[in-house]
Amino acid sequence: MDILWILWILPPVWAVEEMLMDSTTATAELGWTVYPSSGWEEVSGYDENMNTIRTYQVCNVFENSQNNWVRTKYIRRRGAQRIHVEMKFSVRDCSSIPNVPGSCKETFNLYYYESDLDTANKVSPAWMENPWIKVDTIAADESFSQVDLGGRVMKINTEMRSFGPVSRQGFYLAFQDYGGCMSLIAVRVFYRKCPRVIQNGAIFQETLSGAESTSLVAARGVCVPNGEEVDVPIKLYCNGDGEWMVPIGRCMCKAGHEAVENGTVCRACPSGFFKPAQGDNPCIQCPINSRTTSDGATSCVCRNGYYRTDSDPIQMPCTTIPSAPQNVISSVNETSLMLEWAAPREVGGREDVVYNIICKSCGAGPGACTRCGDNVQFVPRQLGLIEPRVYISDLLAHTQYTFEIQAVNGVSDQSPYSPQFASVNITTNQAAPSAVSIMHQVSRTVDSITLSWSQPDQPNGVILDYELQYYEKDQTEYNSSTVRSQTNTVVIRGLKPGTIYVFQVRARTVAGFGRYSGKMYFQTMTEGLVFLIAVVVIIIVCNRRRGFERADSEYTDKLQHYTSGHMTPGMKIYIDPFTYEDPNEAVREFAKEIDISCVKIEQVIGAGEFGEVCSGNLKLPGKREIFVAIKTLKSGYTEKQRRDFLSEASIMGQFDHPNVIHLEGVVTKSSPVMIITEFMENGSLDSFLRQNDGQFTVIQLVGMLRGIAAGMKYLSDMNYVHRDLAARNILVNSNLVCKVSDFGLSRFLEDDTSDPTYTSALGGKIPIRWTAPEAIQYRKFTSASDVWSYGIVMWEVMSYGERPYWDMTNQDVINAIEQDYRLPPPMDCPSALHQLMLDCWQKDRNNRPKFSQIVNTLDKMIRNPNSLKATTPLSSGVHLPLLDRSVPDFSSFSTVDEWLDAIKMGQYKENFASADFSSFDAVSQMTMDDILRVGVTLAGHQKKILNSIQMMRAQMNQIQSVEV
Repeated sequence: MDILWILWILPPVWAVEEMLMDSTTATAELGWTVYPSSGWEEVSGYDENMNTIRTYQVCNVFENSQNNWVRTKYIRRRGAQRIHVEMKFSVRDCSSIPNVPGSCKETFNLYYYESDLDTANKVSPAWMENPWIKVDTIAADESFSQVDLGGRVMKINTEMRSFGPVSRQGFYLAFQDYGGCMSLIAVRVFYRKCPRVIQNGAIFQETLSGAESTSLVAARGVCVPNGEEVDVPIKLYCNGDGEWMVPIGRCMCKAGHEAVENGTVCRACPSGFFKPAQGDNPCIQCPINSRTTSDGATSCVCRNGYYRTDSDPIQMPCTTIPSAPQNVISSVNETSLMLEWAAPREVGGREDVVYNIICKSCGAGPGACTRCGDNVQFVPRQLGLIEPRVYISDLLAHTQYTFEIQAVNGVSDQSPYSPQFASVNITTNQAAPSAVSIMHQVSRTVDSITLSWSQPDQPNGVILDYELQYYEKDQTEYNSSTVRSQTNTVVIRGLKPGTIYVFQVRARTVAGFGRYSGKMYFQTMTEGLVFLIAVVVIIIVCNRRRGFERADSEYTDKLQHYTSGHMTPGMKIYIDPFTYEDPNEAVREFAKEIDISCVKIEQVIGAGEFGEVCSGNLKLPGKREIFVAIKTLKSGYTEKQRRDFLSEASIMGQFDHPNVIHLEGVVTKSSPVMIITEFMENGSLDSFLRQNDGQFTVIQLVGMLRGIAAGMKYLSDMNYVHRDLAARNILVNSNLVCKVSDFGLSRFLEDDTSDPTYTSALGGKIPIRWTAPEAIQYRKFTSASDVWSYGIVMWEVMSYGERPYWDMTNQDVINAIEQDYRLPPPMDCPSALHQLMLDCWQKDRNNRPKFSQIVNTLDKMIRNPNSLKATTPLSSGVHLPLLDRSVPDFSSFSTVDEWLDAIKMGQYKENFASADFSSFDAVSQMTMDDILRVGVTLAGHQKKILNSIQMMRAQMNQIQSVEV
């Protein structure tokens, strides 16, 4: 890729010109060599400011076959590779000279000759084009013809030419007149270099421009003092005009320092200010109740009595502990208590105030209080209360209690002082008993069960009796029956044989009934059973749940691990085979085992990560023989390699969709181990498109994209995230049906020379060019990140397998995406398709379309082909794509020549003119064949011009749509 395409644009920095020769500064004769002696003549003259200068003039227009040369003295190049020559001259209009012959000229030629030594004389180098190298034929923009009493009125022309590369120690310039009347007024010879500059926080020293006008010379930068590299390498490129461009990488001021003087200096933060991290942000003032101890601080320390937690941002003010809660109100109900209070007057500057309740029992009188036991219940909790209220129960009857309500916040544990609290004293009343904790089955028959239970932990008085409630497990409490017992044992009769019953019991005192116990489950004996099972059954609620649900818990656990709470009834959900304790179990569950006698390998067609990929035939009993693809596991594999190899089959076997590759089965009980899939005749999509460049209609390409989107919608609906969606992982059959494949690498992404990957900060290999920014930075792979990848696949399809981002480095791609640059539309890509790509590349993943929406959009395009005719109109609401922001608006130029100069392709002006591409309408219709025909042979220049023409078309379409 021509590096001139890269989009970063620097503010203009004027080039430095180093003078090699200036004829206007001569104080004596120039003494240049002329040939023949009757030709050029050195005379004194005046420049446009009427300063005296030495000039050369010639006017032998009445003599035929003129060949007049004037050669400068030896000019040392001083390391320059490209030389610039500025010439000021005047030319007499041939038509203004009376009786002038037809051989009169109004142009002259500029030549140069390189030499390591000043060895030229009157005969060497020879006065002819070879060995001289012609730079250009120089023509005047204006010639003079007017004559008055004072003489001729000259019109001075200024022309600039450059040449290179030059490699010898020096050179000579020569000017050839072949029949004109002119004056060479001034000649300046110089070279250009990019000046010393501080850009993006880095210092770049003076750098000579390159040998060609399009050359870019890389210069490495060094961070300014107290600056740190952010992206490396830090580079600028010096172009042929001595201008800096294409910044790569940058430096930022390190923590404790801020950028001043337009980013050229990193200054230490002054006292009372700090900067916590590297970056462009300025120093910020210390937050309230904090200070710094020196200049260049990266944080501020808290003042005495103020604190900051580890989770507090360092920009947050230091805070202190809260005061005590206010206005405590207590409400006692038997052995329960409701406490309410108001927030503290001072919360310490924080919003994370919570409350703790300290309970003390003072039954033996004042001064003899002890902490309450674990039996006391607090609702919602005892510690960390957010709301200023708590319900306390299971207190002892007729007992004095003291409750302290502490107010604490995030820094209370850092303070040497105890939390501030408010206290309240209460005395409980008579109360009902607490709940029975456990129940036992003493015996059972076919129609009765004998039960016993322990006394409540807190009877709160004398137990008068117990009430037992029971009902069949399949019924509800509304169908329950009750029995009373004055002891803690009861026989329940009249039950059904072999039936499970639910039992609950509660105690009664003079204060009333207590709460029911938890539900207990007991079963009567089945009729015909002739022996007594003497087993004591103790079943509590959690055991019941474990007993009744254990059978399907293993599958449920796996299912819950992969469901997001949005399941459609009846929808099958993908299960990760790596959640199985034994991955072989997943293979047995999802992949059909095929006897190796049914498989016949025909030929090897490629190599995979684990072994060879072959084509062959599969003949299952009772079915016709079919052509299949066969992946084999190479010999000498480890158990982990075998598990990883078969994991793809465990994944693939769960899918059944016409746009997802179909698994026929596996061979695991014979050698070699195989995965057998349907055969896709046209192979991978990227290779297939490159082999058939330009051979399909837009509708055919959209049909391929629709199939891929349908397959991804199916996978997304199953909660499966592919992670490696790319054209290389899409297979194409003989009917151009595209199918999503390659599920083995969705978990294990490896390096590949044809697909460079990138190691993320969180570990793992990621295919950068296809991966969403949040997946690169945070490993956040979702269906939304697959949608981003699908947008890249769309671009690959519409460009017939072009490599995304061409030969940019992975880091350059990451930087470009971060700066909101996106890929441009491929050649002849409908604007509707490119807009859909841009939608897929939204930075906020929540703004990207779902695969269902993508399928619907593509269906509408297929039903309405006219929507695919418009190509690449620009919209003010859409980010301009990557590599296109440097293309100027053609409407700002009056001629094609001006446009070519603006895109730095001015050397082809004559080529365009001679091929009749002299209007924008004609240029906008040019194809690659036309570009080759006008003589543009450099690949980088071809892409530059073609890209500019595409943008010209888009701008024309936009203008037309506005006019309509």
